[in-house]
Amino acid sequence: MRVRLKADGRLVEILADGSEQALPPNADSLRRMATASIVPAGVAAGRAMTPPTTDAGYARRVRSQTRLTQAEFATRIGVPIETVRNWEQGKRSPRGPARALLKLLDEAPDVAFSVLAKKPA
Repeated sequence: MRVRLKADGRLVEILADGSEQALPPNADSLRRMATASIVPAGVAAGRAMTPPTTDAGYARRVRSQTRLTQAEFATRIGVPIETVRNWEQGKRSPRGPARALLKLLDEAPDVAFSVLAKKPA
């Protein structure tokens, strides 16, 4: 049985066809086994994955370097403030375009903010 712990704390069983089936909340022994031998989805797919605490610290550091509040930062990059809070608290990890944007903001914040401030034609 392959079990995955989802970001929101739910346990799901990975079925043979790749689909997921929720496990009952009272599956305590399975929960203990799953959390003891957890393999993140990115690692299982062969991709390197950064631990959420590193993502949280990275997101917080990038924002603090800009000297913006969470609300100001969220407005400037065009995401809800809850998204920034979740990144910084480690509840969610920035993925794909958000991770690329954070990297750009880390390396060249002035350029990134000037491009983001431009109105589409």
